[in-house]
Amino acid sequence: MFIQTETTPNPATLKFLPGLDVLGEGSADFTTEEAAQVSPLAGRIFRVAGVKAVFLGADFVTVTKDEATDWAHARPAILGAIMEHYQSGQPVLMGAAAGGHTEGGADDGEDGAIISQIKELLDTRVRPAVARDGGDITFHGFEKGIVYLHMQGACAGCPSSTYTLKMGIENLLRHYIPEVSEVRAVAG
Repeated sequence: MFIQTETTPNPATLKFLPGLDVLGEGSADFTTEEAAQVSPLAGRIFRVAGVKAVFLGADFVTVTKDEATDWAHARPAILGAIMEHYQSGQPVLMGAAAGGHTEGGADDGEDGAIISQIKELLDTRVRPAVARDGGDITFHGFEKGIVYLHMQGACAGCPSSTYTLKMGIENLLRHYIPEVSEVRAVAG
């Protein structure tokens, strides 16, 4: 098994591409070892010293380290944990968590059509670009012209995430959907 590693715009995060499906579809974001108990893969990665967060995407894993940890030491151990997981035959997610992340929020009410447009643009234009950088973005709501989004994976805590939200996503949504006036980040 050959696992490729890519840098991300976030220097504290690396993207690992095992060459196999990770989740296939959806995503899962783990910011603590306790939360990762539903994922044998994320749990193995959290056992590597200095790992702060693990994000699972369709065909990649992004790992965020703490400031004191050097990638030269953590990277080989993370590669080993990923390889060990795939050799074990265990699922990536266990039980009810196996469906991965699906976005919540009803599309009914007076803003239903606008919310549908927002989600469509996020799915077709934004998420593929964000995934290339090792992250994901999830829709959390639309109220009084403001779109609430959550950045995950390499994008969470990335120095350029504010620029991505304001100059990229906000401008895109405002261009196509006049009812959108602003985009704001929310915590998970």
